[in-house]
Amino acid sequence: MVGHGGAMGNGRIGPSGVPANANTHPEDSILAWLARGIDQPGGKLPLFDSDGQAVDPGLVHMSIAQGWAEPWFRNPLKPDWLVCKLTEAGRDMAARFMDPS
Repeated sequence: MVGHGGAMGNGRIGPSGVPANANTHPEDSILAWLARGIDQPGGKLPLFDSDGQAVDPGLVHMSIAQGWAEPWFRNPLKPDWLVCKLTEAGRDMAARFMDPS
């Protein structure tokens, strides 16, 4: 997942141990999850996939670590659910890789 830095990176370390930068290409599952937030109010990211299964918490935490998503609020009824929204970097990443033209 990508941080906000340019070609030299931003000091964040990606999942492979390589510094994250704007040229990092996330996994398809992450791109698909990020893309689902593009048209949502406030960029809200889904808690469940298109099959109704919970989104992998590792995917969520990885997206946060890379700066593509950020925690939005805590759900008092389900405190273990991490409700997130897209960051500008996440929106840019999803848009760039989902529509490469």
